Amino acid sequence: MPTLTTVVTRTSQASARRPRAFVRVTGPDAEDYLQRMVSNDVEAVAPGESCEALLLTPKARVIAPLRILRRGPDDFLLLTEPELGERVRDELVRMRFAARCEIELEEHTSTIVFAAGEGIPNDDYGSPACEVLDAELEPTIDDDELERLRIEAGTPAWGKEIDDRVLPAEAGLTERAVSFTKGCFPGQEPIARLHYRGHTNRRLRVLEVESAQPGDEIRLGEKSVGRVTSAVPSLALGYVRTEVPDDAELEIGGRPARLN
Repeated sequence: MPTLTTVVTRTSQASARRPRAFVRVTGPDAEDYLQRMVSNDVEAVAPGESCEALLLTPKARVIAPLRILRRGPDDFLLLTEPELGERVRDELVRMRFAARCEIELEEHTSTIVFAAGEGIPNDDYGSPACEVLDAELEPTIDDDELERLRIEAGTPAWGKEIDDRVLPAEAGLTERAVSFTKGCFPGQEPIARLHYRGHTNRRLRVLEVESAQPGDEIRLGEKSVGRVTSAVPSLALGYVRTEVPDDAELEIGGRPARLN
């Protein structure tokens, strides 16, 4: 299976399709409203810049992962998963009350480009890359290759590593998508309490294993210590209990496995 290095040598601008849904939030209260609704510090994002963020329930369960592009002082574009666009729009409209902003779906295409240049920075695949909107680029990386790169990088994906059973800290999302210095937002209290006073019982890990399937148990001796969430030949991604040592001899489906 080609690695990113071999993929990049085939073209000076390796690229892949990235299915997305897009929601625009515009108007005089757009910045203030998003600052109160999402997990990251939108006020600190300058026009032309972007940040990762989460839309959360009050109990800190993930409604949607987001990349937020600030296109202008009062103009934001939210990138999320294809199946979550309407959910994001509906949640933001439902909570808008008197905020003066428009919230609507937009249509775009998104391409991951593995090269330095203009675009929305994206570090999901373990190598410098950016998302370019509405670009007429022919993909050089197929879906299987892109999935391998994501798993190698240990990046969680919606519906696989991220769902309503997973806490953001378990998936490593607090480091990349949460500000602990901004004002209040839905889910802030449980996230802050866990960050400052507690610890997670499991965390997302990359594992080396000959083959695995999502849902497979990860075992240490006779004990189940986790589950596989994504897999490609020779690699898996899954949640593993934090007390498992890095050099543990694990098993997945009767096959030897080790933490990467």
